[in-house]
Amino acid sequence: MSEGLAASAALVALVALGLAGCSSQGTGAPTPQGSGDYIACAVGGSAELADACAVERVEQDGQLSLVVHHPDGGFRRFDVRRDGTGLAVADGADEAETRLDEGKLSVTVGPDRYVFPVTMRKKGAAAAQ
Repeated sequence: MSEGLAASAALVALVALGLAGCSSQGTGAPTPQGSGDYIACAVGGSAELADACAVERVEQDGQLSLVVHHPDGGFRRFDVRRDGTGLAVADGADEAETRLDEGKLSVTVGPDRYVFPVTMRKKGAAAAQ
C-alpha cells in the first residue's frame, strides 16, 4: 500500500453492501447467479475501464468477500479488510496495489484493474458498528 494511502486508509471503508447503487443495466456481460451489481474493470491488460465486472458478495465465518466475475468467465476474489483499509487478494500469488482516487478505490492485481465505490468514515466509526 502506498505511503499516502496508508495515511488515509483508516478513514476508508468499502461500500461492500451498497454496491447495488453501482449496477449497470444493459452491459451485455453475463451476470453471475445471484448478482446484478457491476463495477468498472479492465481485465487481461485492457487499458479501457468498462462497467463489465459483476460482483458477488459472500460471507463465511464472519469474513465478507467479494467475488469479481470477469466478462470472459474468469474471476478474482477479495477479502474486505475488517479495519476499513480496503481489499486484500483472497487467492493467488499476486498482491493488490490500491489507490484512493476521487472517492473510488482503484485496485490493480497483475494485469487487471478494478474500481470500487468507497465511503469515508471517521476514525473509530468502524469499531462503533
